[in-house]
Amino acid sequence: MQSEQQYIELYEQARELICSHAPEAMNAVRDEAFEDFRRQGFPSKKVERYKYTDMQKLFAPDYGVNLNRLQIPVDPYETFRCDVPNLSTSLYFVINDSFYKDDKPKGHLPEGVIIGSLRDNPEIVAKYYAKVAKTGEDAVTALNTMLAQDGLLVYVPKNVKVDRAIQIINILKATPKNAQRVVPDLMVNRRVLIVLEESAEIKMLFCDHTADDRNFLATQVIEAYVGENASLDLYCLEETHYKNVRVSNVYIDQQANSRVNHNVITLHNGVTRNKLDLSFSGEGAECQCYGCVIADKQQHVDNNTLITHKVPHCTSNELYKYVLDDQSTGAFAGRVLVEHGAQKTSSQMTNQNLTATKEARMYTQPMLEIYADDVKCAHGSTVGQLNDAALFYMRQRGISLEEAKLLLQNAFINEVIDHMALEPLRDRLHYLVEKRFRGELNKCAGCRLCK
Repeated sequence: MQSEQQYIELYEQARELICSHAPEAMNAVRDEAFEDFRRQGFPSKKVERYKYTDMQKLFAPDYGVNLNRLQIPVDPYETFRCDVPNLSTSLYFVINDSFYKDDKPKGHLPEGVIIGSLRDNPEIVAKYYAKVAKTGEDAVTALNTMLAQDGLLVYVPKNVKVDRAIQIINILKATPKNAQRVVPDLMVNRRVLIVLEESAEIKMLFCDHTADDRNFLATQVIEAYVGENASLDLYCLEETHYKNVRVSNVYIDQQANSRVNHNVITLHNGVTRNKLDLSFSGEGAECQCYGCVIADKQQHVDNNTLITHKVPHCTSNELYKYVLDDQSTGAFAGRVLVEHGAQKTSSQMTNQNLTATKEARMYTQPMLEIYADDVKCAHGSTVGQLNDAALFYMRQRGISLEEAKLLLQNAFINEVIDHMALEPLRDRLHYLVEKRFRGELNKCAGCRLCK
């Protein structure tokens, strides 16, 4: 049996149950998503954008899905103990795939700003939901769309600036209330819709954590609509455990003169597959995309990006860095597409990687596809090891080999972190990265990261 067959049968048998717990706007596109998923099936490694991650294998286990929306008992403030909450942010929680409504964060949101459940905001959801994330082009997006029953809405109206950063804590937990046994494997389908009207501004930090030492499979689809002259800073930080599989698809549509900073940070994980599709729909728009990965043991991290320049006078810049140790595997495939007529495009893509052992593997594939003749585009990638001369120089001055390696790895990754615009997060990440290299993030219980 192919991996997708169990999900096809699940939907055919439980369609009414799924729809009964979901808002009409999500149900309106569900059947179409199902047909797209059934037609495509999970991509094989022969599909260009999935050549470095075996999706059939990831989705093959028989995961449980909480279609009945059983309550998961969790005190997020007790569960979530890490260094990032020391940031001055408005703190919100998503438990598996449900917005946590039992407590309101401290701090007042500007008038008209909405941070809440998709279910509670039907008019906005009906207008924007599943418009950028096309289910016919990606099987994981189709699967998420056909199974997701709720999600998170972030809406900022015209000319409104949210000064205080918004922090969303995604907590994975497998034990329902009054359960007779602990669910051994749990699948979560998380959905996020971000809408910024004209000249709106917001900074958002998503943190992924696990509260149970169980097997999790989390699919995530983020749709972001960034209006004319609007500004979005989007940070995604993963600190899960080795039993977690995370498949995240991010879709961003930018209008004229808008600005996006997209940052993805993987500090601890099991298997992670991140996809970013960003499109310029208005002239004068700009995006900065940064990523940093620290992996060891048998961890696997695959980042795949597509930036489409549809119109003239837009700028994109990408910088992704990996440090791989032990038998870990990394992959980066980035593609910049400059369509006909998109003159005066400026684009730079850079991927740099360190492999600390002979067993670590890195796959890199930067690509440019250009159909305009007045552009400035460049790309490059490197894979190497720590500089022997630098190590020798430091050891001659009394620094141990392990400490010398740590300092060089820190300096390598910190170039990415220093580009991040949210200064308090930047300072905190410097601290967390050093802890990660020293192995201190592996010593904790609970989420196994920061107790």
